[in-house]
Amino acid sequence: MSGPWWATRRFALAAVLLAALPLIWFPLPPLTDLPVQLGRYRVMLGGDDAELLHAFYRFEWRPIGYLGVDLLVAALAPLTGLEPAVKATVIAIPMLMTGAMLWISHEVHGRVQPMALLALPFAYHLGFQFGFLNYSLAVALALAGLALWLRLGRQGRIGQRALIFTLVGALVWTAHVFGWLILGLLAFAAEVARQRAAGHRWPIAIIRGSIGCLPLALPAIMFLGWQPGSSGTGSDWLASLPLKPGWLVMSLRDRWRWFDVATILIVALLIYRAIRHPQYRLAMAPGLAALLLLALFVAMPFGSAYGDARIAPLVWIMALLAVRSDETVPVSERAMIALVGLALLGVRTAAGTASFAMESNVWARHLAALDHIPRGARLVSFVQVPCTPAWRLPRTVHLPSMALARRAAFANDQPDLGSAALLQVTMPGITGFANDPSQIVTAAPCPETPDFRTLHQALRAVPLNRFDHVWLIDATALDRRDLVGLRVVWRRGDDFLLAVARPRLSPGPSTD
Repeated sequence: MSGPWWATRRFALAAVLLAALPLIWFPLPPLTDLPVQLGRYRVMLGGDDAELLHAFYRFEWRPIGYLGVDLLVAALAPLTGLEPAVKATVIAIPMLMTGAMLWISHEVHGRVQPMALLALPFAYHLGFQFGFLNYSLAVALALAGLALWLRLGRQGRIGQRALIFTLVGALVWTAHVFGWLILGLLAFAAEVARQRAAGHRWPIAIIRGSIGCLPLALPAIMFLGWQPGSSGTGSDWLASLPLKPGWLVMSLRDRWRWFDVATILIVALLIYRAIRHPQYRLAMAPGLAALLLLALFVAMPFGSAYGDARIAPLVWIMALLAVRSDETVPVSERAMIALVGLALLGVRTAAGTASFAMESNVWARHLAALDHIPRGARLVSFVQVPCTPAWRLPRTVHLPSMALARRAAFANDQPDLGSAALLQVTMPGITGFANDPSQIVTAAPCPETPDFRTLHQALRAVPLNRFDHVWLIDATALDRRDLVGLRVVWRRGDDFLLAVARPRLSPGPSTD
């Protein structure tokens, strides 16, 4: 890269390193689903706790389309330990995504454009904040794959590209099948744009673009023998339509509503200005990709594991990467746009670091209970949440899995992904208290979330004869009557560790 400061290699390297800054200070990245992943990795690795863990879970490797971080942790953890391996892998994801976005801008426009800097904060997109690690890794790989696809196409190395992307497609599919779908869509948009630039009409460009993407189709063979598991949640597409604009606004949702919404508003206004300004151009490859992603976002049902919400940030990213400042745009204006992007990146990096610091402190306060949980405990946990979700992401709802990761205890918040899951619960006699969201409770009945029990209902319904400890987090609604048969072992504020007042059961059979 050469030219103005925002198009130099030095800036690109600085931006990639800056992407790591919000997460390097803390023992673990405080992402919502990270404890769930950490617990699964603990069972995967086994080690000295294998016998304890096998009383509760069965882990079996399967050729499924969401293995990316699992495989990396399996390779790194024996060298570094589990938590350092997870931390390093998680930090690498926004770094890879940042580098990929700058690379795409360079390949599309010949040099990094000022508007590309506005895309960089989206490395910490909503899916990453939720801790969807395999998906986030696959998206970062898909963006890097698009940059490579563009480069090989620009160089006319089509045959070599076909061979390389037979492997790249399989790699992204292995990381997460949804990332593979996104890579296919991005590559299709880029290839149609290339065919149009070669003078072909739209129908021919679409046909030739589809044929050009065939090397990416190899992983589709896997669907002959595997279907994604389902937790049984249904989707009402029509009912989800009014929620779509909200997910676009929440693409950078973290902690402060006004700040996150203001960021999206700035991005939207600058995209609108670029579209309307006669001296700005939209490159066809990322522009068409943005339109196709928007169509997929509208068509995707929300109930498919936040499927539509995951796509929303990519719409913004591709729209920003499409904008080209024509040479007739004054250098001072291009520099001003770049400075706005740099300022936004700096402010969001600082705010993200502060947000993670606050959440890390919250985690540390709750996780003090782990020091009092016996290894291999038959633990049932309940995390109280408000009926109406706050803008701040609910980062404590999966803390129970930290007991699995650090104490080899049972955790009732692992998701049920059906027969395709790597991890399955085998602990007997705990129907209704085996998987997520059995750990989530409320203070009072909530019309918005009728599937969640109240804390009172959960404590009265849980089969205490199958557990020896109960962990309560933020249990403001606890009543003395709920403590029948329980003894307080540890307390801090509204967090309680309770022992069941009956003999601990020996491990039972592995069927319910």
